[in-house]
Amino acid sequence: MNSGIVNRVKELRTERGWTQEQLAAAVGVSRQSINSIERDRYVPSLPLAFIFARVFERPIDQIFTLEVKK
Repeated sequence: MNSGIVNRVKELRTERGWTQEQLAAAVGVSRQSINSIERDRYVPSLPLAFIFARVFERPIDQIFTLEVKK
């Protein structure tokens, strides 16, 4: 069994009309980090996931989900 984290960061960011730079400033990371998260090249730490939840005003599991592949 293989698993990975799937995220909706890009979808939620674009719904708000924010650039990657604006989201990066809101959560306290670089634009490059936002780009890597949106492209599934980087999984954010748990504290950062909580910050995303606060910024997007959604529970963490509506932003990040565990996808289990058999």
